[in-house]
Order: sequence, then structure tokens, then C-alpha cells
Amino acid sequence: MKTASFPFARPPRRASFRALVAGALVLATGLTTLPARAEGRIRIAEQFGIVYLLLNVAQDQQFIEKHGKAAGVDIQVERVQLSGGPAINEALLSGSIDIAGAGVGPLLTLWDKTHGRQNVRGIASLGNFPYYLTSSNPAVRTIDDFSDKDRIALPAVGVSVQSRILQLASAKRWGDTQFNRLDRLQVALPHPEATAALIKGGTEINAHFGNPPFQEQGLAGNPNVHVVLSSYEVLGGPASATVLYTTEGFRRDNPKTYRAFVAALADAASFIARNPEQAADIYIRNENSKVPRDLLLKVIKNPEVQFKITPQNTYALAAFMHRIGAIKNKPASARDYFFDDPHNAAGS
Repeated sequence: MKTASFPFARPPRRASFRALVAGALVLATGLTTLPARAEGRIRIAEQFGIVYLLLNVAQDQQFIEKHGKAAGVDIQVERVQLSGGPAINEALLSGSIDIAGAGVGPLLTLWDKTHGRQNVRGIASLGNFPYYLTSSNPAVRTIDDFSDKDRIALPAVGVSVQSRILQLASAKRWGDTQFNRLDRLQVALPHPEATAALIKGGTEINAHFGNPPFQEQGLAGNPNVHVVLSSYEVLGGPASATVLYTTEGFRRDNPKTYRAFVAALADAASFIARNPEQAADIYIRNENSKVPRDLLLKVIKNPEVQFKITPQNTYALAAFMHRIGAIKNKPASARDYFFDDPHNAAGS
């Protein structure tokens, strides 16, 4: 498969999980492989997109360090960027990171896998964002129209939150037995590369299930690109698709660091609401992003986008994943797979 470059799409700062374990990513990012549980130290893995703006702002404004100092702890914050829930999950289980940033699908997978052991659960939402499935094929207007000629780029086939949402949409359209009907058309590709391919054309990629701002880049950069499906349509309204999660052990053994991190996220959410233009500048600066500033502001000010840490409307995906056998343990509510923290009390 050929890939293309595009000036708006930032080249991904990423590495495979094997490279992370082997030490190549350690050299590239400054992460170390010391034991994960050390009060005053937090290692965060994130992926691509403005859905991680809370982390950008918290780091830029040093909110984590501020709340740590108020609690008497000097917190060292380290970040690494990976692509795909599987790589994030493996890094968390290996102890290479402390906090995972990924979709609800990967969280549910790891919550189920570690149930009764490491007990991975959600810390907070990163906000509500509509995720768009877009296509440059004029014949594709609904998911019914996809054929073997189409290839849909997304972070991880079958397991990313985009893939799970598309499976849920397929189950609603063709029944649960056909939930993976479109998996065969999916290709794992980081959002920046997928966006570049969709805009430039000339590769097998003619569809992308993305996230902001990459989906907006695709729509703006190629007149043939159009929205086929919105995650909000599938999930029944605004939903927290991307979340942060960790092990029970990290939360238990690092209470001051954990509380400082959560407080910093809340501060970041308030900061973005008050200062959307400054938040856009922080994203550009922290991500070395070439995305036009006005496009970023359009995303941040979109009334469908809500920067908040309380998870919303995640349970539909959890119930679906249990129904199709993707997870063995059935949660009774979102409170089963999110930690019992005050900001999660009203989570859904």
C-alpha cells in the first residue's frame, strides 16, 4: 500500500510497542523503564488529535505539577505518543506507562482482561467529540454502499473505538451476527497518515474513520470527501469516545499524584472553555501541528464538542461488546469500568 504525505497532517511521533519494550522509544522520548509505581512520577501515553487537548493544556500550563506541589509532591510528567489501542494497552500492562489514553473500546477490552487482577479502570473522559466516518468515493453515502473496492483507515482494525462504533452501526443495520461485516475493509493507519492519503488520493485508502481535527482536514482538503456516518448517530447522542485509564495499583499506590492528575484535567477543561484561542495555540505549539489555526478553533468551538472529564454515553458500546462476546464480563453500568471518583459519579 502506498502512503502519501500532506503538509497539514503532522508526521506521527510514534513507535511500535515492540520498540517501546526494546528501548528504542525510550531513547526517542526520554521515557525510562523504571517501575511504574513511584509517587511523584506519571508517564502518559496518548494518540493523535485534538481529543487529547486536555493533556496538552495540562502539560503546557503545568497544572499537574501545580496540584502536586499543593499536596507536597514534586511530580515529574512524561508523555509518549503511540497509535492504536493495542499498543497503548500493552504498554500499560508492561509497566512502561502509568496512564493510557485511548478509546472506550480499548478501555473495555483491558478492563475485561484484567478483571480481578490489575483491575484497569477509567480515570476520566477527555470530552465528547463526534467522530466522522468519511469517504472520497462518491458512490458511498451510507455504510450499505461500501464494497470490496473500498478501504477504511482507522487506528486499529476490530478493536479501536472507531472500529467498534462501526461494528455497532453494522449490527444495527444487519443484525448482531453481521457486526464485523465491514472489518475486512479496514486498514490500520495513524490518523495523520490516513488524512494525507484521503486528501491526496492515489492510494487504496478512500475512507477514514477519524477524529478531530483530522476528519475536518479531510473534509476541507478534498472536495470529494464527505461524511458517511457520525459516532453520535450510532451512540444516540453526544458520547465520550476517548478516555484515560490506569491500573488499580497505580491509583492506590500514588494517591497524591493521581488526585493531582484528575484536578489538572478539570482545570484544563475550564481553561479551554474560557480561552479557546489560547487553547488552539497550545495545541499547535505542543503538537508541532500544521493544522490551520482557524480550523482548530472551529473544532474547539463546535457546539457538539464538549471538553469535560465526566464520561457520557459510553455504556451502549460496553453492552454491545458484551453481547457479541468481545468482553466476557458484563458491566452493570459505567461505574463498573470507571474508578469510583466524584467526577465519575454521574458518568454513563
